[in-house]
Amino acid sequence: MACVRVFVRIRLARLVRGRSGLCGTTACSHPGSGMLHRVLEGLNPATLYTMPTEPCAGRSPQAPYTPMPEPDPTPRPPSVNDLLQHLHLALVGADHPLAHHTLAPMDDTGLAHDHVRLVGSGWLARVPKQSQMGLDPARNLHYQRSCFERAAPGQHTPRLHSVLSPSVHLPRGALLVEEIRGVPARLPGDLNAIVSALASLHALPLPPAPMRAPLLDAPDPLQALLEEITQQARYLDAARIPDTVRLAVDALLVRLRSVQAGMGRPERHFIAFDGHPGNFIIRPDGAAVLVDLEKCRYSYPGLDLAHASLYTSTTWDLKSHAVLSTDEVLSAYQAWGGIMGASGEAAAAWHLPLRRAMWLWSVTWCAKWRVLSRERSRSTAAGEDWSAERSEAALVNHVRDRVDHYLSAPVVDRALHEFDVLGRAWKN
Repeated sequence: MACVRVFVRIRLARLVRGRSGLCGTTACSHPGSGMLHRVLEGLNPATLYTMPTEPCAGRSPQAPYTPMPEPDPTPRPPSVNDLLQHLHLALVGADHPLAHHTLAPMDDTGLAHDHVRLVGSGWLARVPKQSQMGLDPARNLHYQRSCFERAAPGQHTPRLHSVLSPSVHLPRGALLVEEIRGVPARLPGDLNAIVSALASLHALPLPPAPMRAPLLDAPDPLQALLEEITQQARYLDAARIPDTVRLAVDALLVRLRSVQAGMGRPERHFIAFDGHPGNFIIRPDGAAVLVDLEKCRYSYPGLDLAHASLYTSTTWDLKSHAVLSTDEVLSAYQAWGGIMGASGEAAAAWHLPLRRAMWLWSVTWCAKWRVLSRERSRSTAAGEDWSAERSEAALVNHVRDRVDHYLSAPVVDRALHEFDVLGRAWKN
């Protein structure tokens, strides 16, 4: 068995070094080419936000660049057989009513969870690889459980069956949730179904403030988002992004800080915060179901609308990959506004600022992942762990390709051009 595992690890290590080109030139010939330089032209560098200079990922931003070494290929994700065995033992140990079902692994498509089908039961297990919210295992499960429970009345999310507490077999525990039968979202055809599903969450009654825990409910959600983006932006130096991209990100951070300093705010609602098209399954009746509910919070619906329709979202997942036109984006926002009524009308003025903010969150996350994915996997089960060792080589290569693409100058140029076009349309 040891020889087999060594062979598999060596083979996976070779795959990790391979690179797959996934739509790497889609935006390069966009009519907005050169927008990045036009936006930056005439900017006074002294007015740009300067990132803190604390060392990042063990290297001072002022130090000469040294290529980061490839991670040791020896540590690999737990084998599929190990995962199934540990899940079975956890179910048996908990005397769970579903313990007798055959376990079938699902494709490794996410950086935060493994998924296992309990054959014939209609349920599947979400087994955390880490907590994207930086929580310890018990709090992570409690947070996710609350996400599923709060979203359930909207009827566009999987039902929650039960939670397996952290144990010696599953140090991060697991959630057993409804298996949604359907197909991946196809854009632009399913975009209205996606915004309708998001609207079902946004339209839920807002609980009294004392009843919103444990979900994030910041006194000022815009300030909290800005702080999260700023923390992620600390990785920009170590991520070695192009200078023009860095200037564009810094310029939009300045703009976001200006918006945050103002007095106005949109209405607060229950939101998904991870509603990119790859996280939806379309049922046979055409309804969209949001299947990943790890980051829900009380904040602004405009963030969900942006995450559902930004280029960095619609081209993230292979199965739902699409490049939307500005007319298709505008139509999606209009459809959402029609569902939400007066609340949607009040939110319209915030569409562009929140779209820019969600894009900033996305590209700074890319910088963060580029740096942290090269680190060794953590020995503790608590908190974040973006190490490439946590996922299969094919998934890591795909994420690396997308990150490189989104941090490239032509793709940033495309985003700036889209903001300009949408801004003019929303003013009319």
